[in-house]
Amino acid sequence: MNKKTSVAMFGLLCLLGLWLLVGCSKKEETNEAPASAPASTAAPAPAATPIDPSTVASVSGTVKFDGAAPKASKIDMSQDAACKGTNTAETVVVDGGDVANVFVYVKDGLGDRTFAVPTQAVTIDQQGCKYHPHVLGVMTGQNIEIKNDDQTTHNIHPTPQANREWNESQPPAAAPLEKSFAREEIMLPVKCNQHPWMRMYINVVKSPFYAVTGPDGKYEIKGLPPGDYTIAFVQEKLGEQDQKVTLAAKDSKTVDQTFKAQ
Repeated sequence: MNKKTSVAMFGLLCLLGLWLLVGCSKKEETNEAPASAPASTAAPAPAATPIDPSTVASVSGTVKFDGAAPKASKIDMSQDAACKGTNTAETVVVDGGDVANVFVYVKDGLGDRTFAVPTQAVTIDQQGCKYHPHVLGVMTGQNIEIKNDDQTTHNIHPTPQANREWNESQPPAAAPLEKSFAREEIMLPVKCNQHPWMRMYINVVKSPFYAVTGPDGKYEIKGLPPGDYTIAFVQEKLGEQDQKVTLAAKDSKTVDQTFKAQ
């Protein structure tokens, strides 16, 4: 190899080495985060908006039915010998004009207030091949414990519009299922794929201001800060009725509601 060729080869190797050095340096700069960049962390949950306990108000009342009460339909449970519950449907439950299983909640008026999620779970029990309770209220993110006290396998299947759908079997004596719902949703249907008559409704809300009427049609919502509110009354078949109410500090008001026969 002559002198000119050696010099040319040396120069070419130097240029190649320089090119590789620059390329690697750029690659490292691209992949590495700046030293000053903060570590990625999940946003903390917003703190609950404080409410002055010396000013809280309450609203209560009774939900009535106007007209002849619908006759409860019979349920045929004969497909499963282990099902020995009461065989009447709970679509519209009226006793002496009082309506049970109406979900009552503050639909509007709380603004951008936030509320702590209860640490205590609510329970759904499967007994007599029926869900107990038939209508449930729960806060977003609150834990729901689902038990099976029957000697038969159930298949719990919520069919939500705004939340994630799931479908799980639960044999007798199995450990409780633990679930929660992330988004608000009123009258979220739950069924059992094993027993088609089994139905219930879960109501998921962002505040603790809700209630479900008992057999006497009564409800009570406590601890509300003073303000102007819309109270919603929701029944699975009869629909929704809304009422406005203004609560002053330490107020206690009665808001009754009547559903008419359809």
